[in-house]
Amino acid sequence: MARGGGFNAFLRAAARASAAAQREHNRAIRAQATAVRQLERQERMARVQQAREQREFEKAAKQQYLEDRIAETDDLNAELSERLEIFRGILAHTLAVDDRISFDELRHMEPLEPFIPPSRLAPGTPPVQTEISPPTGLRKFLPGAKSKFEQAVMRAQEAHEKDLKLFAQQESEKRAEFAKLKREYDERKAKYEAEFVRKRAEVDEFEAAYRNKQPDAIVAYNEMVLTRSEYPDEGFPQRFRIAYNPDSAELVIEYELPEIGVVPTESEFRYVKSKDAIESKARKSTEIRQIYQGLVASIALRTIHEVTEADQAECVDVVTFTGIVDTVDPANGQEIRVPLVSVRAIKSDFSQIRLDRVDMAVCLKNLGAQVSARPEELQAIKPIVEFDMVDKRFVEQGDALAGLESRPNLLDLSPTEFEVLVANLFGKMGLDTKLTRASRDGGVDAIAFDTRPVLGGKVVIQAKRYRDTVGVSAVRDLYGTMINEGANKGILVSTSGYGADAYNFTKDKPIELIDGGGLLYLLREHANVQARIAL
Repeated sequence: MARGGGFNAFLRAAARASAAAQREHNRAIRAQATAVRQLERQERMARVQQAREQREFEKAAKQQYLEDRIAETDDLNAELSERLEIFRGILAHTLAVDDRISFDELRHMEPLEPFIPPSRLAPGTPPVQTEISPPTGLRKFLPGAKSKFEQAVMRAQEAHEKDLKLFAQQESEKRAEFAKLKREYDERKAKYEAEFVRKRAEVDEFEAAYRNKQPDAIVAYNEMVLTRSEYPDEGFPQRFRIAYNPDSAELVIEYELPEIGVVPTESEFRYVKSKDAIESKARKSTEIRQIYQGLVASIALRTIHEVTEADQAECVDVVTFTGIVDTVDPANGQEIRVPLVSVRAIKSDFSQIRLDRVDMAVCLKNLGAQVSARPEELQAIKPIVEFDMVDKRFVEQGDALAGLESRPNLLDLSPTEFEVLVANLFGKMGLDTKLTRASRDGGVDAIAFDTRPVLGGKVVIQAKRYRDTVGVSAVRDLYGTMINEGANKGILVSTSGYGADAYNFTKDKPIELIDGGGLLYLLREHANVQARIAL
């Protein structure tokens, strides 16, 4: 069964087809408007060329030429304004849309057309024999009248029998063709009904799995939500990855952003009569950066809004969004993935935000977002959570060996052994780590020093070998310890997950929470330790 319980592939295809159809419809409308403008522009240019070739210096021709050039300039400015208006409306666009997936719509199939045979196959009317009237009056006494009458009757009977035979053959052929068409229709109907039953069963299974909060179904559902989200056609990749952490009810989204090149570099077009040329005025680099930052912010807020609004099963408490640019490093030509924005939002808090009235940059800042200050220079930020630390495809690699009990179970370690493991891990990651004594640690499991200039400093690390979700009290304790120790940063490592309150408390604080999945990922990537967490 494919990822998503088997229903994934079909429903994703259905969602993609539905989203593609809607996008195609809107694209056709925009393309038609653009084509009309281009056609009008071509017509004006044709008139311009004709005026040049024929040297029409008459006053009326000159005036028409001037008006055409001005109109062409106006068209270019209108297209420029329209694109910027679309950018400004990225967030507002989704506020008018119900982002919830309708399971009834997923079950819907267009009704099968009824069987209507061609009119030519309708039963015909049997031919009628021509009536031969016997001679009357004096004509019946003419010589041979009776014989002629009998011969005429015989010929009419023979013709009628021939017509009947032809009619019967034609009717037989029509019935055969009718039966063939009816048989083909019945086959189509049987396939349609089987597909209808299969589709309903698959949607029923998917809906049940989603409402029962099965992680794969939650991921598949949210993939549908983001797939049908409509963005401009040009420059918006609309590629993303989604993972779900059931322990903390956290939905993690890594979303590919458009590059800064989608922002028009022209601020306006002007017609210079003395040169008979349309010239563009370059947009200031600060304005390009400002427009792009607004675009990045609107995509981040829009994506969080869409998945939280669509959360019918109440299975998402926290959404972590990281927007990346997949591009080429101009310095070495290598492909790079640059995170430009990362934000974690608590659903209950986010739902109270009036997105139609916020300043997007201020809103992101209030959510504790990490935002690149120089996105045009591909200045990366550190994601709040690494996607590969959450995605089960990465975290659970090698689970086929779990039955062999060949990997150590972190829950089997003693608290001291677990603290040593965590301290060694951060040592492998480049920190100068010192494990504290259990009797004198004051709540500190390890003190580490990041030796990097400017960015470095003292780090407090606490390790929690927990089976249940870590509450906000443990995070508060860590923050208090940080203050007592004068640390620049605090890291809480757990074998379980964290609740929404814990994430909410860390907002605007230099605290990083690493759950069980993230710990397994870091152990494998940095310490080459293949471990597991099994109750």
